[in-house]
Amino acid sequence: MNPSSPGTPQSSPLGQSVAYASRYDAGLLFPIARAPARAELGIEGALPFRGVDIWNAYELSWLDARGKPRVAVAEFRIPADSPSLIESKSFKLYLNSFNQERIGEAAALRELLERDLSAAAQAPVSAQLTLPSRFAQLAIEELEGQSIDELDVAIDDYGPPDASLLRVADDGAPVEETLVSDLLKSNCPVTGQPDWASLHVRDRGQRIDREGLLRYVVSFREHSGFHEQCVERIHVDLMRRCAPEWLEVYARYTRRGGLDINPWRSNRSGAATNPRGARQ
Repeated sequence: MNPSSPGTPQSSPLGQSVAYASRYDAGLLFPIARAPARAELGIEGALPFRGVDIWNAYELSWLDARGKPRVAVAEFRIPADSPSLIESKSFKLYLNSFNQERIGEAAALRELLERDLSAAAQAPVSAQLTLPSRFAQLAIEELEGQSIDELDVAIDDYGPPDASLLRVADDGAPVEETLVSDLLKSNCPVTGQPDWASLHVRDRGQRIDREGLLRYVVSFREHSGFHEQCVERIHVDLMRRCAPEWLEVYARYTRRGGLDINPWRSNRSGAATNPRGARQ
C-alpha cells in the first residue's frame, strides 16, 4: 500500500496474521484518516485544539556499516493536525524491518524515520533516538495532579462514554486544577484488545465535579476507539459540558509490541512533555 493513501481500520494489518519483514520496507506503514472519527464528534474544518501524538519505541534495532547490531529507544511526535494517524501494528512492523538493515550512523536512521513517517502522516514528524550510553537518563516519572481514583463512589455503568456525567461542581470563581486518573481503559476497535492508560486533565474554569469525571472516565471501559480518538472525545466532551477557559487532556497509554502512544490535546499554547510512567 502507498503509505500516503489512508485506509480504514478494517483494511489494516491489525488483527491479521502477517510475516515480519527482515529488511527495511516503508510500505508497511498504514495511515488512517483522522477526519471520519472527528466528524462523529462534530469536528469539521478548523480543529478546536492543538496537540501531538507522542510514540515511544523500546524495540528499535539496526545494523551499523560493519554489520554489528545497534539499539536505541525512540521518541516520535506526530502533530494532531496531520491528516492521518498511523496504525500501531503497521508502525511496529515497519520498525522491525530495520532489524537486518545496514544503516550506519544513528543520525542517518533518524532522518530516514522522519522521512517515512512524515510521508505516512502527511505532516512533519520528528524523531529522537536515545542510545544506550544515555539509557540511565530515561527515568520513571508519574503524572502530577490530584488523583480522583479513591473517591468513594459505586459504579455500575461501563459504557458507552457518557458526556452527561460531566458537570461543574459549583459556580464559584475560576480555578486552575490538575486531575489525574489511572483508570482509563478502552478497547482496540479492530481486535477488541484492552488499552490501558493514565489520564491527565488540566484546566482553568469552574471546578470540574470529581465524581462525575471519574464516572465518565470509567464509561470508556467497554468503548472501542483508537487512543488518539479517545483523547479527542474527552477534550471535546469536557469543553462542551464544563466550558473551561482552557483545557489540556493527556493520556499515557501502556505499551504493546514495544510501542506506547500518548496523545496530548490542548486549546492553549504550550508543549507536551514525555514522562514515562511506571506502567509504561
